[in-house]
Amino acid sequence: MKQTAESIRDRFLKLGIDINVEDIESRLDELITKFKVPSNEAQRSVTNYFLKKYSIPKNEFYMRQAEPQLTKIADISENGQWANLKAKVVQLWENTHESISQVGLLGDETGIIKFTAWKNAELPRLEQGESYLLRSVVVGEYNGRFQVQLNKNSSVEKLDEPIGIGGGDFTPAARESEFRNISDLVGGQWATVKGKVVQLWENSHESIGQAGLIGDHTGVVKFTNWASSELPDMEEGKSYMLKNVVVNEWGGKVQIQLNRSSSIEELDEDIEVGSATTTYFGAMVDIQAGSGLIKRCPECKRALVKGACAEHGKVKGEYDLRIKAVLDSGTSTQDALINRELTEELAGISLDDAIAMAADALDPGVVLDKLKHELVGRYYTITGHKLDRYILVDSITPKTSLDREMLDEMLDEMLAPNETLSKSEVQ
Repeated sequence: MKQTAESIRDRFLKLGIDINVEDIESRLDELITKFKVPSNEAQRSVTNYFLKKYSIPKNEFYMRQAEPQLTKIADISENGQWANLKAKVVQLWENTHESISQVGLLGDETGIIKFTAWKNAELPRLEQGESYLLRSVVVGEYNGRFQVQLNKNSSVEKLDEPIGIGGGDFTPAARESEFRNISDLVGGQWATVKGKVVQLWENSHESIGQAGLIGDHTGVVKFTNWASSELPDMEEGKSYMLKNVVVNEWGGKVQIQLNRSSSIEELDEDIEVGSATTTYFGAMVDIQAGSGLIKRCPECKRALVKGACAEHGKVKGEYDLRIKAVLDSGTSTQDALINRELTEELAGISLDDAIAMAADALDPGVVLDKLKHELVGRYYTITGHKLDRYILVDSITPKTSLDREMLDEMLDEMLAPNETLSKSEVQ
C-alpha cells in the first residue's frame, strides 16, 4: 500500500504538487480495509480526490505522465474514467458516420472492449491485428457495457511487440474452428454458425449488402452483411454456413455481422429453425411508447432516442412508422412489433400522411394518439417469428366479430385453472 501511495505522489509531483504520502496512504487504507474497495478502484478514487482538490483537469493529469499507468481491460469499471491501454486491434467495423474515424474492438490478455475513435481527434488510423499504446482514452457506458473513446486528448503509439488476447488469438484460422449454436452467441466474439435465412429486410443504405434474420434449432438472430465484404447474396428460405462472423450486442440482444474475413457457403440441408412462425390471437390492449411516427438512424436503422443514435450520436433521422403493440388473449399477453407497411395497411394512414399530421399539429404524438384510437380494444390474429419477447409480425388480420366457437375456446382457456365455475355462470 505504501508503494502505491508513493506512486500516486510521484505522479502529482510531475505537475509540481507535493502531497503528503501519509495522507494518500491513509485514504487508500480506509477504502481498501474498511470499505473493502478493490485496490485498483481505491487507487483511482484517491487519485480523483486529489485531482478535484487541486483543480487539475483529468486530461492534463493523464497526458503529462511520462510512464503511463496502464489499465487492463478487465479492470475498467467506472463510467467517465480516463485510462491508458496496451491493446491489440481485434476487429475494425464498417463505419460511414462523418463524425467517427474508426470503430471496432480492442483486446488484451484480460478481455475485449469496443472502441470509437472520433474524427476530430485527428489521430493516426489503427490497423487490424496491430498492437498499440493508447494514452488518455475515456471510458463510456451503454446498456451496462463499457467502451472506450479516443478524442483530442488521446494519443496513439504503435508497439513492436504484439499484445496477447484473452481466450486465444483472433486469427482467421482460430476463428474458423469456433462453431456455435445461435443461442450460445456472446457479444465481442468471432464465430461460425449454420442457419436458415428466415427473413430478408428491405434495405436502402448503400453500405449494407443484406440484412435480416437467420435461425437454427436453438433460435433466431439478426444478421448484417456489409456491402464492402463483397460476399454473395443469400436467399430467404435457404440454409448456409457463415464462417468468421463478428458477434456484437445492442440493447441486450446479440447480432452478427459479415465482413471481408467472413465467408458464405450454401448448404444442401434444410435447417430446422427453433423459433418457427407463431400465431397469436387477442385484443390489442396497448400501443407502447416508441410507436407511431419515429425517426431512424440513416446508417444502422436503429430508432433514435431524443434525436440521437446509440451508435452514431446526433444524426439527421429518417421517418418511419411502426407499432409496438401488446395483445391479450385472456390468459396471456404478447408483445408484437408491426412494421411500416402493415401499420399503413392496418391504420389506413401512409407515412406521408403521418408526417403531414405531425407537421400540422407541431407534435408527432398525434400519430400515436390516432393509432391508439383506431386500433386499441380490437381483436387481431398475428403471425410472425418469435424473437425474445416479441413476435416480429409478418401478417395481421383484424377480427371484426367473435363467433360462438371462438368464444367457447376462449372461455375454455380462461376456465382451465378454475374448474369450479361453469360456462353458464361466466356467461
